[in-house]
Amino acid sequence: MESRCENCIIRQFNSLRAMSKVELKKVSDAKSTRSIKKGMPIFEEGERLAGVFCVREGVSKLSKLSSNGKDQIVKLASKGEVIGQRSVIAEEPANLSAIAINDMDVCFIPKETIIDSLNNNPNFAVEVLRHMAHDLKEADDVIVNMSQKTVPQRVAEALLYLHQNYGEDKDGFLALQLSREDIGNVVGTATESAIRILSDFKKKGLIITSGKRIGIKEEKKLQNLITGF
Repeated sequence: MESRCENCIIRQFNSLRAMSKVELKKVSDAKSTRSIKKGMPIFEEGERLAGVFCVREGVSKLSKLSSNGKDQIVKLASKGEVIGQRSVIAEEPANLSAIAINDMDVCFIPKETIIDSLNNNPNFAVEVLRHMAHDLKEADDVIVNMSQKTVPQRVAEALLYLHQNYGEDKDGFLALQLSREDIGNVVGTATESAIRILSDFKKKGLIITSGKRIGIKEEKKLQNLITGF
């Protein structure tokens, strides 16, 4: 029963909460669940999507390949988020790739089910628009950060985002660990540059590291770095 959309608390975090019980039953009957291993794609940029994906467990990075062959991570999608909506609704190839950062469980909902609810349920259509507008706002913020903040400021911001949204593990390190390459792709810099900045943060006592793991040691000082104080 836990896998039925009608009984799933995850939908409270996304646009599916605006569906009626009848619509949720149709979604449940049509959907399928998939397990995605760490590092594997949910979908790739340029792919024609046959439906949307609701994240049940795990985290995915949404990234776009630039003209120079470098990935730019524009968003992290975690539990409760629906990805692929824009491409399905616009009937366009996926503008981003979605890759699992850790092992994931996702629900695949066929396109026809989503489109039918959009056409017949105004509340659901408005809810989908709200989520898409939120994604646009996040994209705007990424553009502003790229143009107005230094790379160290962006790295500090990325670390605090991971800390505030995903917390710490039992050892005091970030619960969601991004590779150095991914950190570089989040802030729009080379992996080598991200490594140097993290090393500098460690020397200054702002963070601690153990192998690939990173922990926040001086949250206030990182925040001051971001704001320029």
